[in-house]
Amino acid sequence: MILKPAQYLLRFDDLCPTMPRERWSQFRALIEEFRIRPILAVIPDNQDRSLESASYDPGFWDEMRAMEAAGAAVAVHGYRHVCASSGESLLGIHRHSEFAGVDAGMQREWIRKGIVILREHGLNPRLWAGPRHGFDANTLRALPDEGMEYISDGFARIPFRRGAVMWIPQQLWSPVPKTKGLWTICIHPCTARASEVDRLRWFLKGHWPQFTSFDHVVTEFREQAPGLQERIYERVALWCVHRRHERARRRRG
Repeated sequence: MILKPAQYLLRFDDLCPTMPRERWSQFRALIEEFRIRPILAVIPDNQDRSLESASYDPGFWDEMRAMEAAGAAVAVHGYRHVCASSGESLLGIHRHSEFAGVDAGMQREWIRKGIVILREHGLNPRLWAGPRHGFDANTLRALPDEGMEYISDGFARIPFRRGAVMWIPQQLWSPVPKTKGLWTICIHPCTARASEVDRLRWFLKGHWPQFTSFDHVVTEFREQAPGLQERIYERVALWCVHRRHERARRRRG
């Protein structure tokens, strides 16, 4: 396996009609200025009250359609974003999630309904992004049956295929310079601070030619598979993420 010079994907999570407009508008301006084609992780039917921090935006769905037409890829970000299950996730980063541990039939129904809702709004969802990195083996079995062959998650440095699903790794929550591999930077506009906008602007000024798109990635990396070295890297990276989250939980008490 040969790792190419670093490429970056930009992903925005928790997109819904009740997200704060001011911060999102700042990120949207950067997307347009640097001609980025991001992954838009859209919640089909948001019921998470913590994401109801603004009045319903009637122009939200028009905006998502326009961004998709300009080259963004829409991801199904769960179903309702209600993370009430304590089932064990394959990645095990968070203690609660929306999907992990939920009955297989119910998961399949939620995935199907989420896709239908986004399509009814005129979107064409191309991949799946589970809230809080939460999913299990039943999720992965249901996704391809419902037409979702790609998932934005995992901690390798290249996309890889496991079973019938191609994983496009999502390893970063803020811009970090890398020398090789594919890196997805996940940003949450609902909780982002002004400093995160500034940091992304600074990073884009120096690295914007290295930003790629979902369509380019699935074409370029389709046939690649991780070898032993990459699998070891993935395990070590996931272990480091677990350690950081555990330390954060202890600080919160």
